[in-house]
Formats: sequence, C-alpha cells, structure tokens
Amino acid sequence: MTLKSTLWAAAFCAALLPAHAQQKKQPIDYADPLLGTSESRWMLNPGATMPFGMVQLAPDNQEGVWKSGYEYSINNIGGFSHIHDWTMAGLSVMPTVGVLNIKRGSADNPTTGWETGYRSRIYKETEKASPGYYAVKLMNGDITTELTTTTRAGFFKFSFPDKAQDAHVLFNLDVPFENTAEILDAKFTKVSDREIEGYSHQKWAWQEYTVHFVARFDRPVEGFGGWIGNKITKDAAELKGKGKMGYYVDFNTKPNEVIQLQTAISLVSIEDARLNLKTEMDPFKWSFAAVHNNARAVWSNLLGKIKVEGGTEENKKKFYSNMYRSYVARTIWSDVNGKWIDPNEIERQSDLNTPILGSDAFWNTFWNLNQLWTLVTPKVASEWTRSFLQIYKYGGWLPKGPAGIEYSGIMEASHEIALITSTYQKGIRDFDANLAFEAIMHQQTTPGVVTPEGGFAGNKYYKSYLELGYVPNEEGQVSNTLEYAYDDWCAGQFALALGKTREAKMFMERADAFKKVWDPSVKYIRMKSRDGSWVKDWSPYCCTAFGGPGYLEGNAWQYSFFKPHDVQGIINLMGKDEFNNRLDAGFVKSSQFDFNADGDMYDRVPVNHGNQPNMQAAWLFNYSGKPWLTQKWTRAIMTQYYGSTPYHGWLGDEDEGQMGAWYVMAAMGLFETDGGSSVKPFYEIGSPLFPKASITLDNHYYKGKTFTIEAKNTSAVNKYVQSAMFNGKPLTKPWIYHQDVVDGGHLVLVMGPKPNMNWGSKPGDAPPSMSKAVN
Repeated sequence: MTLKSTLWAAAFCAALLPAHAQQKKQPIDYADPLLGTSESRWMLNPGATMPFGMVQLAPDNQEGVWKSGYEYSINNIGGFSHIHDWTMAGLSVMPTVGVLNIKRGSADNPTTGWETGYRSRIYKETEKASPGYYAVKLMNGDITTELTTTTRAGFFKFSFPDKAQDAHVLFNLDVPFENTAEILDAKFTKVSDREIEGYSHQKWAWQEYTVHFVARFDRPVEGFGGWIGNKITKDAAELKGKGKMGYYVDFNTKPNEVIQLQTAISLVSIEDARLNLKTEMDPFKWSFAAVHNNARAVWSNLLGKIKVEGGTEENKKKFYSNMYRSYVARTIWSDVNGKWIDPNEIERQSDLNTPILGSDAFWNTFWNLNQLWTLVTPKVASEWTRSFLQIYKYGGWLPKGPAGIEYSGIMEASHEIALITSTYQKGIRDFDANLAFEAIMHQQTTPGVVTPEGGFAGNKYYKSYLELGYVPNEEGQVSNTLEYAYDDWCAGQFALALGKTREAKMFMERADAFKKVWDPSVKYIRMKSRDGSWVKDWSPYCCTAFGGPGYLEGNAWQYSFFKPHDVQGIINLMGKDEFNNRLDAGFVKSSQFDFNADGDMYDRVPVNHGNQPNMQAAWLFNYSGKPWLTQKWTRAIMTQYYGSTPYHGWLGDEDEGQMGAWYVMAAMGLFETDGGSSVKPFYEIGSPLFPKASITLDNHYYKGKTFTIEAKNTSAVNKYVQSAMFNGKPLTKPWIYHQDVVDGGHLVLVMGPKPNMNWGSKPGDAPPSMSKAVN
C-alpha cells in the first residue's frame, strides 16, 4: 500500500466514525510542548522533533545567555534552528520580506528595519505546538511559518499573505545559545536553482563538531547570496569563510503563495546529509501534511504505551507532557546508513539497529529516565546501552554525557553504569554483556583523564578514592564518594548476575564508602580532609559546590540521604526516629518553597526536587516504616512542583527529561530508589494519581501483555493506601518485583483520606537494601 493510499484510507475510516468517537482525546492530544517553556533551558523548547530527533526545529528568541533559546514571554522570533542539544546548535532559518537585512537584531528591540534586524514580532495567538509540529505567524510580512520533521530532516512551510512581495529565506550559522560556538570554518554552495549545501565547523570549549547540511526548495530560487561579517556578496554560487556568516535566497512571491523548504543535517558529511534527506523525506514527496501525520503517528504510538483513565484533565495534561519530555531532548547522531563520528573525530559504521545517541549527563537518571525507559520502552534502554558500548569500543571509555559523541566530563561519577546494569537485570539483554562488564571494570578501576580536546573521560578525583576510599576535601566534592560508591554497587550487582564472584566482592565492599565520610558525632555526611580530620567550618546546609570542595549542587542534609542501594544502612547509622523526623521536617520546610531551591541556592532548601541529588527523598519513608509519608509527599511534589502552563511546568532544571520521567513514574505510583540495578529489581509503591493506568508491555522483551494499576477512590483527598492486592493476592508490603510486573501484573490499591499506618509499616515490609536492619 502506498503512503498516499494509506493516509487516504486512515482519513476515510476516521470520517466513518461517530462524532463522539472522533472527538475523544488521545494521549498525544494532552502533550503540550509549550508547557514549562518560560525560564527554560536550550534543550527545552516547543519545537518540532521526533523522539531523540537529530533535527529539533524550534524557534529561538533570546540572545546567547544562560537559559537561552526559547522564552515563552518574549513575543518575537530571531530564527528557527535545527539543533537544540546540550552545548550544541546549528543552522538557523528565517523567512523575511522587503529589503534584505542580514542582522538578527536584539530580542529587546525587535522592530524590523535595517538598524534593528530581521527579527520579527509574532502574533502570539497564532502560536501552536504539538508533538512533531510548531506554527506561528510572523508580523514581519505576515508569514505563517509551520515546522515538522522526520528524525534527521526538517520541513518548513512558509505561507505568504495576499499580496506580492520580495521575499528572502536566510540561513544563519551564528546561532546564539547557552554555549555559543565559534565558527572555525564554513561553506555554502549553490547546487542548483532549488538546492544548496554546506557545512559549519564549530567549537565551544572541548566541544568541536561539524554540522553538514543540505536544503532544497519546492520551486526555483530567483537569487542567491551570502555574507561574512557585515559584508554581503550577491550572486554567490559559493561562499567560504569563518566567524559570523550566512546565506540567503530570494523569491518574488505571488499573493497567497506557499514556499516549502526541506533540510537535513549530518555530523559525518554533506553526502550523508543528502542521504538522510532523500531517505526520510522523499517517500512523502512534498506533502507537509504527510510528514506531519507521520510525526504525529510516531508520537501517538509512543505516548499511547501508557493509557491513564479517570482523573482530572489537568493531571492528564501534566502526565503526557512529562512523558513527551522524557523522549524529546536527547539526540540521535548516527545517520540513516549507520555512520557516525567517534570521540577521536574518526568516521565509524554502526549496525543500523544501533543508533548512536548523545545528550547531557546521566547524572542520577536512575531516579527517573532509567526507570521509565526500562519498563515502558525497553528497546530505548537497549539502544542507549549499545550506543554506550560503541563509544567505549572506539573511544576507550564509557561516556557520562556524550554531547555530540564527545567526552564531556559532565556530570560527576559514571551513572551510565546504572542504566547498563538495570537494562541487563530487567532481562533486556540484546547487547554484549561481557563487553559491557569490561567497560564498567575499566571505568571503575582507572582514574579519569583529560581528553586531547580538553574534555574529560572517566571519574575525576578517582585516584584518591581508590587509595583512601573517599574523596578528600582538598581535591573535590565529598559527595563524589557517595556517587562513586553507588556505581560500585551497580558494578557489583552486574558481576553477581554474570557469576563473577571475585569482582562482585571487591565492588560490594567499596559500595559501603558512605561510612567513610559519615560523622557519627553529628550524624551527617561531612567534608573530610586527606589526613582523616573533619572540616570544622561546616553545617548541614553549607557548602554547595560546582567545582572544588563541598557537595556537588547540594548540601550535607541532602547527601546524608544518598545511599540509593542501602537506605537501611543510612537508617542504621542515623537511627529510625532521627531518619523519619529529619526527613519529614525537611519536607514540611521545603513545601513552603514548592520543593525547589530558586536561583540555584541549593544550601537553603532541604528537599530540592528541582535538581538531581535528592529526587528520591519522598520515597525513603517506604524503607523506614512510614509509607504513608511517601504517599503524602509524592503527591505534594506532583501538585506543587509540577505545573500545567508555559510559566509553570518545572520550577528547577528539567534537564532533558529527568523531571518529566519522575512525574510519569510517580503518577503511576511506582519508583526505584536503587535505580533498578539489583539482581532482582523491584518497584516501590506510592500514591497513583489516576483510577487506572495501563502499560502496554513490549512483547519482544516482556512476556506479559499489560501491567495495570488500579487506584480505587483515588482523588486529591484520597491519597493514602488503605489496602492492596497484587495479581489477586493481598499485598502487605509497599513494593513488588519487576519480573512479576512484566509477566503481566495487576496491582489494585484502595485509597482513602487518612493514612493506614498498619499497611506496609512492619519491620519486615521494607524494600530490600544492602544492609540488614539493626535492632
């Protein structure tokens, strides 16, 4: 069946449905890419992209500042660029009319004119965004601009008004963003009267890459030209240079004319960019609607893997918008033929079923993305694992934040190990487990190194950690000790699963490093000098660090609860009453701030859900005999921290899906404090938002068809578990095994307005920990 006939058949069948059936909202209809786009970061925008798309077409309206990119409250646009990955940008496109103007202009003064630039105000009421689609009408020329994409190619549709105009489409390589790059070498070439090609070799700090591109129009171009700096060159069939430069094409538009543009990019070559374009766009011809419908179908299938029933419309919007964010920001960097550029800038070839993926760090994603991906989309977890191993194979290290497939050194520890381990433990094993363990062994036994381009591979401060068992205050953050130890535990669990008992013993001993920096006199994790003495100028709320001594983006209060694999071990050291009282008091105080340390003032707030180090905090009461407090405080975070408008989506750093994935799991009432890396993974139970949530399980990996969670009587008031049944049998513990879930489980919770303090609270009800309870 041809693409055209398939789309016609789908439309015909839809027309036969009764009106109420056609109007029923689907999961995709609740996902709002505009949610949370005020005070957001470069990677969080309302643009058109596919899951992990290489091309992420989005409007940019800010200067090159922190949290640059798109700001919802700014009513102008300076261009629509292709790349919105961490530390990476590329190729901005902008339609204009009238006298040619190559200056972008200021976001604070967007009036069109030679002195101010081509930036255009927008008719805000025309702005629309949905997964795979963005549209807005520009005041400059009244041009309606629509965007949609495939994975590696973009589609622009420019609709001009009811009068003839001199029109231009500008291709600007100078893209302002959080980490604005220097253009070292660039070139544009006119291929024909409909097509241009080129590249931009750009660099920021350690990040160096080349964006190759091809762009083609659906009608002949009437003029070509370009600029370098402020110098314009007309009739330029070729333009080569560096620094701020770009290219333009001219049209004499007729009234109500539509001009369409298709683009594609590649980090490998112009030839690959053209192959990406032909492979992904040619099947759709020049039908913008067909490409948009394809993007919608892909997103609809993905978001439809979880179906929630009942509950409020607002909570459904929050649920599916957060799920959308869990898959939208990270990036595929291999081309349709499997080619990619490794960390040493060498062209490589991967299996077509193994996309090479890039992103910001996997810092503590074991509390959000890892859980969602391994449960709902195990193929995604497999692809990430295989991508890590390809990078290790050619670069020699596992990447912790493979932006553009470079070793960034962002963030601390090597928590990609947690994703690899959890993937294997959950039965997702279509990768080379021995190679994976080899890579983990290397990462966890070898001090990290500065890479030739100035990045960092492996673990910082690791020589001292291996020597002393902790990171001394003179060198770095004491909190790194805890993060290294967690990765050691993951490595130990992986070793146990593979039958490597000697390696397992070594790693499991190191996994207890928490005790080395625990000061029993104050019952907190404390900064410790190389000579073994405690740092004196200290308090539980001091010493947030971004580099050097202290606690990485946190404080002692938060990190004293950071032993994901051994919550019972913390309770043993702190005492159960102190553990519960301290944690609950922290939530009471943090509730006043909606669980967010505004302005990155991490020292001031105990529970800071707006950053990674203690996103597990609300779930810890399941371990300490008070699961009703987990139910209470997870609900509070979902209500207060998470919003449903452009101005309130996530109060802190959403960070490429991490906040989103936490919400999706918590809204279903599930979580994994240990990141799912134990030999027998399990889920802790919280307070589901919806009366029913059904996960369609991937039958390639899991034999069950669906996993269903029913929360009878659940509401804003009825947030406490009264009783539970799992697979038809009474459940008295606040946790269940992963294997039982993916075999096709059915969890039924009866909810009520007051805590049932007898459910899940007995000493033997707590989830597994590395340490045993001490009486």
